[in-house]
Amino acid sequence: MKTYSFILLLMISSMAIAQRSAPDQIETKKGPLLIQPILHGTVMFTWDGKTIYVDPYGGAKAFEGISAPDLILITDIHGDHMSVETLEGIETSNAIIIAPSAVTEKLPDNLKAQTTSLDNGKKIEKLGISITALPMYNLPEDSESRHTKGRGNGYVLNIGGKNIYLSGDTEDIPEMRALKNIDVAFVCMNLPYTMDIDQASSAVLDFKPKTVYPYHYRGQGGLADVEAFQKKVQGANNKIEVRLRNWYPSYE
Repeated sequence: MKTYSFILLLMISSMAIAQRSAPDQIETKKGPLLIQPILHGTVMFTWDGKTIYVDPYGGAKAFEGISAPDLILITDIHGDHMSVETLEGIETSNAIIIAPSAVTEKLPDNLKAQTTSLDNGKKIEKLGISITALPMYNLPEDSESRHTKGRGNGYVLNIGGKNIYLSGDTEDIPEMRALKNIDVAFVCMNLPYTMDIDQASSAVLDFKPKTVYPYHYRGQGGLADVEAFQKKVQGANNKIEVRLRNWYPSYE
């Protein structure tokens, strides 16, 4: 019975791993950067022997077969970004955590001790990676906003000379449209929390990243039409590559 249970566990683990999109790779000045979609707004990067998690979510099962993180970035206080359950279910003992102050304040003491607060407009370098915190918020700016300006972070990472933008939960704010020289962008699109595909495509066509990944695209009405987003962007500017990947594997 024990042997059967162990084999079944291995089979389930292998199925979960197989359901992920395969990692993508881009070249940097210091070797390849691997990009691994995980779940919803969660992505993992591997570069120069380091593993970076962004918004780890989905519980330990979402990270089976994946190296423990050296660096964790968290964008906001909501449970699909700051998932304490996930953070406590994975190996984080050697990880540096970067988060906005609003997140740091809500973390349990053991995780708070590993966390450096970084708020909008601030910049820090960790493990050879430059990290700049940008605003992410809803429009109009009012007390009813699900994401108020200054609470959460989008991030621009400079990894081996490549600029990687992570939108967090935002609408098509001026700070995003003003971005320059972005090599890879991760852009959210889920109503009513962030943007629709028209807002997202319009913003992307303004700041012109070389490559864009639609991510965080599950809303109250289901999954956003990322194929339509791809057509809108590449139909208007075929120099922008839109990569569609599986952000919703069934192990969630």
